[in-house]
Amino acid sequence: MNQDSKTGLEIARAGANDWPVFESWAAGEGWNPGPADGGCFLAQDPDGFFVGRIDGQPVSAVSVVNYGETFSFLGFYLVHPDFRGQGHGYATWQAGLEHAGDRVIGLDGVLEQQDNYRRSGFRLAHRNIRYVGPALADLSTSAGSVSGSGAGPSVVPVAEIGRSAIEVYDGARFPAERPVFLARWLSAPGHIGYAAVSDGELVGYGVIRPAPAFAKIGPLFADTPEVAETLFRALISGLVAAGGPEASSSLEVALDVPETNAAAVALAERYGMKPSFETARMYTGPVRDIEMASVYGITSFELG
Repeated sequence: MNQDSKTGLEIARAGANDWPVFESWAAGEGWNPGPADGGCFLAQDPDGFFVGRIDGQPVSAVSVVNYGETFSFLGFYLVHPDFRGQGHGYATWQAGLEHAGDRVIGLDGVLEQQDNYRRSGFRLAHRNIRYVGPALADLSTSAGSVSGSGAGPSVVPVAEIGRSAIEVYDGARFPAERPVFLARWLSAPGHIGYAAVSDGELVGYGVIRPAPAFAKIGPLFADTPEVAETLFRALISGLVAAGGPEASSSLEVALDVPETNAAAVALAERYGMKPSFETARMYTGPVRDIEMASVYGITSFELG
């Protein structure tokens, strides 16, 4: 635990009991984290969340989740509105950065904070755009009908695919391997995942999950625009089926798209989704090559 004698700020590692604070603050900023997000990322790095308190009251937070020995992702950088402008956020930020050690760190930051992030050594890689729109209740493509259509890839529940194949496919589209995270993300309560297979090879997979304001697709990785659209439709159909006809009429879905992937932007716009929020993906150093052309939806703005 770190304590500042002048401000009374105590910074400590956060645990599962602190997650509701992170979640509520993030919801207040419009980030809309899913209810299972915290458990998934705490499983990946139980020491990667930090909270600052004054007199026992949480006032600041940050997460720096380590993936292996070379990469970390920073998120949930938050300060309670009543305590902003007093240096508490920066002190908590520094504690988080120490946890990363010499790893390259990534983040998805709000655009207006880019200059501040640059001063901490981050450099812009690309922009991400959150598209939000209604889940289309009249989608005719479901996982079952796609699988049995005989045209295009077969779409099956992700649980039917060997975990090692998912890990390898995911690893080419994220800056680090993350098997522990994937094990939780693919099986978390409420999460629906589908994989696309063609000629016995995995050619894409995606996950859709519930969240308070709107459901969220992420990741959505696919070899081609056609595979991405097939998975997109299957995921939404699966969500609508899980929620029932009454829920489908009011259900909205978000897809967080790298601006550099024109086909991903076109997919979102083709289904009537509208831009609602942008971030700047930034890194403190070089990351391994990522197949960005097959990234149609990132996993999470907050945690990678």
